[in-house]
Amino acid sequence: MVASNPNKLSMRGTDEPTNNWATDKDNPHNWPRSRKITTAIVVCGIGFTTTLGASIYSPGHTEVQQEFQVSATVALLPLSAYSLGLAFGPMISSPLSETFGRKVVYIITLPPCDLFLLAAGFSKSIAALIICRFFAGLFAAPGVSVAAAVISDFTSPDQRVIPLAGYYAMPWLGSAVGPLIGGFAVKRKGWRWTSWVVLMIAAFFHPLVLFLRESYKPKILQQKAQKGGYVNHSDAVQTKSLLHTLQIFITSTIIRPLHMLMTEPLVGFICLYTGFQFALLYTFIVASPWVLKTVYGFSLSGQSLSFLGMVGGCIFAPFILVTLDYFVRTRKQTRISLLSSESANQPSFPPENKLLAALYGSLVLPIALFWFGWSAKSSVHWICPILAQAVAFIGSFLIYVPCSFYMVDVYGAQYSASANGASSFSRYMLSAAFPLFVTQMYEKLGVGWASSLLGFLALAMAPIPWVFYRFGPVFRARSAYEHGS
Repeated sequence: MVASNPNKLSMRGTDEPTNNWATDKDNPHNWPRSRKITTAIVVCGIGFTTTLGASIYSPGHTEVQQEFQVSATVALLPLSAYSLGLAFGPMISSPLSETFGRKVVYIITLPPCDLFLLAAGFSKSIAALIICRFFAGLFAAPGVSVAAAVISDFTSPDQRVIPLAGYYAMPWLGSAVGPLIGGFAVKRKGWRWTSWVVLMIAAFFHPLVLFLRESYKPKILQQKAQKGGYVNHSDAVQTKSLLHTLQIFITSTIIRPLHMLMTEPLVGFICLYTGFQFALLYTFIVASPWVLKTVYGFSLSGQSLSFLGMVGGCIFAPFILVTLDYFVRTRKQTRISLLSSESANQPSFPPENKLLAALYGSLVLPIALFWFGWSAKSSVHWICPILAQAVAFIGSFLIYVPCSFYMVDVYGAQYSASANGASSFSRYMLSAAFPLFVTQMYEKLGVGWASSLLGFLALAMAPIPWVFYRFGPVFRARSAYEHGS
């Protein structure tokens, strides 16, 4: 039997009046502002720690190469192994968070992550270091993949731009700060301290998840049912066989994300583009110290300080995104709303308008890459390539975040998890691959042409947000997964 009001909870076997979920104090949308801010800070801090753990290793790869007597490419494998773990982790953790809730996924994955980071710091061989960092990344992945869902749980769609822009800045900021901290840690204490520093920061943020409240609606309703006999008719928990549960899990974690990646042009091209943005981040993490050392003779400390340009780009990017969203998208929304009042059949705000900031980013990014490549000369002040890196980060951020918003709007609650799984997979797979060949590319082609090659790739992909902005409704109409915005 289905209740007449799906948003209501009823007490079975008592005369207590029905409770409305919209006004229920346990509804995350009704949390006090202080709890929302605290939750956002904690999950953003965990996301920052997660990506810091990936990039902080980069300055130590030279010491690892010398200690274990391996090639430079092999010494960079622990960096790629962590990213590889981040690629596969969300494909498991995201569906788990939609089955067992957000909090429990944090609780069961963060302690193993810390243990593998500890083991990586004590590694006595390159093989052990690679394996430990892979599993550290695998268990750290929910720190990035689940946080966006947590923030979405307690914010309405029209209020998510600022908190999600702040959250999406955390992985970029962690990746940019990592080499800066790692450079000084390696110089003073050695490469093993790239693990100890992350564990120190994790020791502050990770235990805080114990004090967070569950934010996933079906899990909250299930807990209320177990506590007080509440039954929700729209979100009732159904008992499924182990085989059926396993089938759903495999479909949502592996089959559907890969199928969407291969058959949905919208998912495939956007994942390629956003994956390229994140791969560029790791390209700079490896290439920038080499460029500044080769061209300007920077010491290890100077190479580390040069990442302040990237950090600055990461800090300013969310403010630029929010400003563009307010002045550009809000005006567009007002214009569409006026047209909608004349035609009831016209949608008030199609999801393609989320891509407006990405249109600007697609132009800024290739310019910044060419700027970096051809300004990195001994005759040009070193501040020029560092500023170019900051602008490149801003351009990448303006592309990455709106494209992520767009996919969530297009595929809705039903398929956005699979679309995000495909995005995470492509993003971190490319991030794992790029550092392995970027140094050789710069050595063979030179700074100018190696950076120009990246610039030409960015230029070739620049039409992607423009095409979807113009023809998005056509692609959505043909999609087998489209679920409404």
